[in-house]
Amino acid sequence: MSSAPNASHASEHGADGHDGAAHGSLRSYVIGFLLSVVLTVIPFWLVMANVFDNSLVTAILILELGVVQIFVHMYYFLHMNSSSEGGWNMMALIFTVVIVLIALIGSMWVMHHLNTHMMPMSPEHMRHAP
Repeated sequence: MSSAPNASHASEHGADGHDGAAHGSLRSYVIGFLLSVVLTVIPFWLVMANVFDNSLVTAILILELGVVQIFVHMYYFLHMNSSSEGGWNMMALIFTVVIVLIALIGSMWVMHHLNTHMMPMSPEHMRHAP
């Protein structure tokens, strides 16, 4: 009688007791960790060694490597792909990206708008400012 609930529990959650979600192997976690370390060390080296004379090039490379690292973390550690959870993980990711882009672009637009329309102050006004 006690074996019947265990059998249904094992068939419901798989033989290993998990709900069937894809979990990584030790090999995939090590690959993810090594990629994360490399993607962290490269930007550090770019800044500390002053590899490029133009800081804009360095900043763009750091941002690109950061985006790659986000995808490495999502794939190797969060196990997110287009087929996981019936596609709901990807839908949540797309929604999050859209909200973040709206917030970032909106903030940059507001700051640019305020900067271009702010009245300049003369040095005389600056001396008497509180």
